[in-house]
This record gives sequence, C-alpha cells and structure tokens, in this order.
Amino acid sequence: MTVPNSVIVSVGTGGSRLVDQLLSDGHRLIAVDVSQMVLDRVQERVGPSDRLQLICADIRDLRLDEQVDAWHDRAVFHFLTTENDQATYAHAAARTVCSGGYLTIATFAPTGPSQCSGLPTERHDAESLATIFGPSFELIESFEADHLTPWDAVQRFTHAVFRRI
Repeated sequence: MTVPNSVIVSVGTGGSRLVDQLLSDGHRLIAVDVSQMVLDRVQERVGPSDRLQLICADIRDLRLDEQVDAWHDRAVFHFLTTENDQATYAHAAARTVCSGGYLTIATFAPTGPSQCSGLPTERHDAESLATIFGPSFELIESFEADHLTPWDAVQRFTHAVFRRI
C-alpha cells in the first residue's frame, strides 16, 4: 500500500525486524516506543540512517512535526483499556496520517487474551475498531488470525487496515 520513500510511523516498535525491512525497502521511518533501551537496540542493529527517527514516547503523548503516509501498530492498542485513552490514540492517528494515508493495526481479537505481560487488555473486532477510528478513517480490510508467541501460546488478533478520509 505504500511506495518507496513513504513516511511510516511504527508505534510500539519493540525488537521487531520490521524497521530493518522498511528501511531496506526505501521508506523513511519514525519508530516510536516507550522503552529507550529497545530503541537503542534498534539503532545499534540498523546503524546510522538519515531515514530513521527514533522517538521514546507514550503513544498518547505523541506529537509529530509532520504527517505520515502510514501508521503501523502491532500490539499497542489493546493495552489502552479506557475510552479516553482509545480516543486520544485515534485522535493522534488522525492528526498524524495524511489524507489518503493508511492506518494498520493488529490488536487482540474478542477471543484473545484479557491480559498480556501482566497488564489488562481491551479486545476488539473490526466493528469496534471502525467505531473508534470511524470519524477520520474508513475501514478497508480486516481479518482475524492466530499469533504464536515465543512461549508457544496462541493469541488471537484482529488485523485491520484503514484509509484516512
């Protein structure tokens, strides 16, 4: 959905190799995580790059100086368990993604875990996500899939792709 030179924000970057892949595909990436230690590891792994910006922040406080072509979130949104936090997140995404841009999100499905890493989670289906993001985003595609953790536990996720209106 994106073309080379797209600007992508990765929310909750973690230790994923997605950063490496997006950079090698020619994108400019803004990697956001609450852990500076995780971001330092990403920086060490990929090395210096003028196409990578690392931001240590809580997503609810994210303020970027530019709009992006795509917003990617795998497993952050389900940790936002209040309507206020979810609305704050949706507003940040709407403010950040350019018109015609994309928001992709993977969050625990209704049959997914009610807790993760000792924290409570909020589970969603495509309809609940469309309600939360609906005023600013149009749901393009959604599906559910199982994720196998490194500890061999199965977690059910809802995956959704939205386009910024």
